[in-house]
Amino acid sequence: MDMFNLTGKTAVVTGGTRGIGLMISRGLVQAGARVIVTARKADAGAEAVAELSEFGEALFVAADLSLEEASTDLAAAAEELGGAHILVNNAGAAWGAPLAEFPAAGWDKVLDLNLKAPFFTSRAFVPQLERSGTADNPARIINVGSIDGMRVPDFNNYSYTASKAGVHMLTRVLAKELGPRNITVNAIAPGPFPSKMMAATLAVKGEEFVASSPLGRIGKSEDMEAAAVYLTSPGASWVTGVILPVDGGIWTTL
Repeated sequence: MDMFNLTGKTAVVTGGTRGIGLMISRGLVQAGARVIVTARKADAGAEAVAELSEFGEALFVAADLSLEEASTDLAAAAEELGGAHILVNNAGAAWGAPLAEFPAAGWDKVLDLNLKAPFFTSRAFVPQLERSGTADNPARIINVGSIDGMRVPDFNNYSYTASKAGVHMLTRVLAKELGPRNITVNAIAPGPFPSKMMAATLAVKGEEFVASSPLGRIGKSEDMEAAAVYLTSPGASWVTGVILPVDGGIWTTL
């Protein structure tokens, strides 16, 4: 359907080589977009590009977005490749430790990558996104938040929860500012999905997550792919400032 067709669009997905980032990348490339994925490690990039290339055009750009200057470098690399229509701020980290032992490093690492990087990366991409967007089909920014930024979680992941709540508010602020420049800004708030970051948690809490969902399972790749394609497609041209839980009802029906 044309309303979900991304042919001719270029998407940049940070942290797009594994987990939720790879799911999003897979969905966008299958919908017709050319996808540029980023990560720190070239071998991870090569593996992701090999998988994604089965569906369409995929490229890799190395980037450590915990460093502020990496956002500018990434935007410049995308510009050299023809410019972006879609930016997905997905790269992230987590840290867990008891309250009395939680280190400053656990705040700095997580806040730098989860909250600071989406701001500076979005800012660096605004000029090319503004050029590529129109009133009828704006350019898109998707920030990846979490239902743990919308509820009090059961784990000692203080900086992660705070960072994702910040991502949700940053999404709303940027949506208001960038809407007049033909750029929509939305967030996806995932529930439990299989990923390297979630592996240890799912091993302990997997059955509990399944039981807490009215739909009786955790997320699968297609669920995330569809949400990302919707928010970046012509069908969502009049949707901005939304925090979309993709969680099987875990938070929604809490």
